Amino acid sequence: MAPRKTTEKEAKATSAEGSDMILHYLRKTNRPYSAIDISANLHNKVTKAAAAKLLKDLHEQKLIEGRPAGKQIVYHALQSPDDAVSPEQLADYDTRITSLQTQTTDLQALTKTLRSTLASLNSTLSTADMLSNISSLEHEKSEIVTRLESLRAGHAKKVTAEERAKVEKEWKMMKGVMGRREKIAREFWAMVQEGTEGSEALEELREGWGMDD
Repeated sequence: MAPRKTTEKEAKATSAEGSDMILHYLRKTNRPYSAIDISANLHNKVTKAAAAKLLKDLHEQKLIEGRPAGKQIVYHALQSPDDAVSPEQLADYDTRITSLQTQTTDLQALTKTLRSTLASLNSTLSTADMLSNISSLEHEKSEIVTRLESLRAGHAKKVTAEERAKVEKEWKMMKGVMGRREKIAREFWAMVQEGTEGSEALEELREGWGMDD
């Protein structure tokens, strides 16, 4: 003879357990539900029929409130008068919500701008390359200044007007490049300061990028 098939059923709650489960659920969610909703939300641990009876009993005991809604009754936990919000508090909440929404919009716009600027900077010159170029330019500047001081002191042969004009032209060009790079660095650091909270975090970035060297 073939073995008889068996099915596992979830254990149903007793009347007392079901009553406690329903009361706890209504207080926890603080929303109105019908007996059908309660049974489904409790994963059928309390049947629809049992839920309807227990909800009615809890209502009669004045532990919950019930109101007709079409052909069924919805129940919810009792509301304490102490939980009521005054019109002044509601107005204050509205003001705070509006302020936070404005701040959120501003921060989102700033984030978009920073990301766009960072993407533009990364596409032209990375931070590491910028620092390397700055170091190279500083070294080159030092050599040029030394040579210039030597020339001004008369410790070198006399240069022609053409050679001097060429040197001055190169110096102006390099000075202009250096000025543009310094401007980029200042603007980038200003954006980093706006997007970074805390002086310690900023100090760590400065040290990591070698900005104080």
